[in-house]
Amino acid sequence: MANVTAASAGTGFTPEQEKILSKVMWRIVPFLLLCYVIAYLDRVNVGIASLTMNRDIGISPSEFGWSAGLFFFGYFLAEVPSNLALLAIGARRWIARILITWGLISAATAFVVGPVSFGVMRFLLGLGEAGFTPGVFLYFTYWFPARIRGTATAAFLLGIPIANIVGAPISSSLLTLDGLGGLHGWQWLLVLEGLPATLLGFVCFFTLTDKPEQAKWLTAEERNWLASVLSAERAAIAAKHSSRLRDVFTNWRVLVCATVNFCAIIGSIGLGLWMPQIIKGLGFGVVAVGFIAAVPYICGGIAMMLWARLSDKGGERSWFVASALLVGAASLIVCGYATSSAPVSIIALCGAVIGIMCYQSTFWPIPSSFLTGSAAAGGLAMIVSIGNLGGFVGPYLIGVIRQATDSFSWALISVAAFLTLAAILIRVVGASLQRQAGAADGRTSPVATLSKGI
Repeated sequence: MANVTAASAGTGFTPEQEKILSKVMWRIVPFLLLCYVIAYLDRVNVGIASLTMNRDIGISPSEFGWSAGLFFFGYFLAEVPSNLALLAIGARRWIARILITWGLISAATAFVVGPVSFGVMRFLLGLGEAGFTPGVFLYFTYWFPARIRGTATAAFLLGIPIANIVGAPISSSLLTLDGLGGLHGWQWLLVLEGLPATLLGFVCFFTLTDKPEQAKWLTAEERNWLASVLSAERAAIAAKHSSRLRDVFTNWRVLVCATVNFCAIIGSIGLGLWMPQIIKGLGFGVVAVGFIAAVPYICGGIAMMLWARLSDKGGERSWFVASALLVGAASLIVCGYATSSAPVSIIALCGAVIGIMCYQSTFWPIPSSFLTGSAAAGGLAMIVSIGNLGGFVGPYLIGVIRQATDSFSWALISVAAFLTLAAILIRVVGASLQRQAGAADGRTSPVATLSKGI
């Protein structure tokens, strides 16, 4: 086995070490990817449900945007406490609890009767799911050296396009069950797509391993090597940045990352929830909407993996993040001006999703490169929780502007402005921090691989 020093010094992993990392990747990421597919599906399937639900229970466009967005207030309130609980209790137990809770709440949403009860269930769903995404990002710091963490993160985030690729056609098809057993189609949709999360929660308890030292599926030599590499990385980060939880709340890097994430999620969730209605407005039927809505996410999933690999091998990370955000912004502007042309609008939606997905795969390795220990648990959760408030602003903003203008044009252009602001912030801050770090090459060690992006 090649020594740890060589790996930590950034001279590259040996073929034997690469096999260990591949073994870890295949053991951990596919299951968490499946969980994220279900998580994201349960988060956004109300977009498809709204095609008939809004009429059945009397929800206006602005009420739908407001109520759907309440998910993110619950998420915001519980995110940091949930991640600290994961740190104390362990990923296996805590992620299992999260899965079971949100699955039951998601299924229960099928029995809402109006905008108030719908808003309450969305808020509770946010409380139930809080901690899952930042918990996984924290969990990855326990298992993946920084040099490959971008690829691992992108593989996990494939759950977003997969949820939309698979979920949109299935969800729209479930609407055809209207009347079966005395339930509306959208009720069947929410029940049948909520229960898998609860089942996965029980599977999680027997599948995940908290840390490499406990992995019986690795040999003793493999465990020791991986644990040593990761320990060296954490020590290097702690030597340059505080690992104390209390310092997170005054760390300007964390606050800026949270602001960037807030602006980006306005676009991500806003577009995700309203895309079915945008496509329906182009003249397509309910079932066709589900299949067409999958196309942008097919493009986004492919682009995201390629962009993450380029980011891992390429230069300063904030360039990759900013470029992706600007592609998304430009595409939304085109879509806003081309609402009368279905082909142009769909192509523009593809561009918007590509930009947003590429942002997500290259942004998250940045904060994990300067956070470790309790600071990582609290900092990552804080970035996600503040950022996810954009998940309320995005749907509500689009709903209000659409209701006021009877068009999606200005709504999409407004969202593009937030993506542009995020691109400016991440570039200005990235350049400033790179100069502060001494403008080093940043590819000389696994830690520096990501540190150069902040």
